[in-house]
Amino acid sequence: MTPRSWERWVDRYSRAGFRVLAPAWPGMEAEVEALRADPAPIAELAPSRIIDHYAEIVDGLDRPPILIGHSFGGAFVQVLLDRGLGAAGVAVHPAPVRGVVRLPLTTLRAAFPILHNPGNRHRAVPLTPEQFHYAFANVLDEADSRAAYDRYHVPGAGGVLFGNAIANWEPHSPFDVNFGNEGRAPLLLVAGGSDHLTPPSTVRSAAKLYRRSTAVTGYREFPDRCHLTVGQPGWEEVADHALEWAVEASSPHLVLAE
Repeated sequence: MTPRSWERWVDRYSRAGFRVLAPAWPGMEAEVEALRADPAPIAELAPSRIIDHYAEIVDGLDRPPILIGHSFGGAFVQVLLDRGLGAAGVAVHPAPVRGVVRLPLTTLRAAFPILHNPGNRHRAVPLTPEQFHYAFANVLDEADSRAAYDRYHVPGAGGVLFGNAIANWEPHSPFDVNFGNEGRAPLLLVAGGSDHLTPPSTVRSAAKLYRRSTAVTGYREFPDRCHLTVGQPGWEEVADHALEWAVEASSPHLVLAE
């Protein structure tokens, strides 16, 4: 998806008095409709390029921000915190970082439309409305799922998914983090009880690995939340908890990463 998926969170946090930034992945600054028409900017994206892009944005702020990321953005937040960036981080239904090996069948099924073909590593691959429903919006009815698809869906970056899929076998994976890093900022991991793409078991596996460090790590699971939790009805509870948890160690800046 694109920064459009954060539209409700941006509005809510802005109304609460925060300066909110929701930058796109590099090259994906266009609107959803334009990226569907021409997904070429998505096709060659790689995780390292995206992470470095966000690191540059964070470095350019006048004080460390709260970092909030969803899905792959949740993995990127963990990498950025490990680099010493950010005052606090929240990873919402995060993709697994290197070291998390648990991949439930629902994850494999949700990612299959892209990962089944190695040639997709250098392509932007769209999901059908039915595939989107299973991976992102499985608790929504057909009409609401289709509305979310029409509003937010863009073709997936094959290079990012394949980079994540091989992270545990890649010596210098961009998804590598030091779970024993004592100096990183506080991190909250958020899971959804009905998420097919990153089920709670995957997020809990990451939380257990962070026990190697005394740095603050929190875990919160919301029942009946699908992967599209940032836009699913009841998103306000998730958004408010994320901000309230992080704000003690934060500054009035936010960076949201999809």
